[in-house]
Amino acid sequence: MTSKQRSYLKGLAMNIDPIFQLGKSSLTPENTAAIAEALEKRELIKINVLKNCMDDPNELAQMVAERTRSQVVQVIGKKIVLYKEAKEEKNRKIELPKEKKKA
Repeated sequence: MTSKQRSYLKGLAMNIDPIFQLGKSSLTPENTAAIAEALEKRELIKINVLKNCMDDPNELAQMVAERTRSQVVQVIGKKIVLYKEAKEEKNRKIELPKEKKKA
């Protein structure tokens, strides 16, 4: 993912609310499955890490991204933004800016 694509996704993420909260039990297999399903439907999601979660949000972001095969767009404080392109073309809602080829 290029920095231009990442900044485009950050802009889109500003307007969405977190749809998941990770708390005391941190990252469970059920959470991971639900996040993967949401990524397939929405492509871009925001996750809120609650205060009672003792794990580092950056480490959690990397773990979730690894397990769901998505990309971490950003981690700000206790908010994580993830992106994953939908497998089916009809479900794709987000068009990323194309990379410019250098001559």
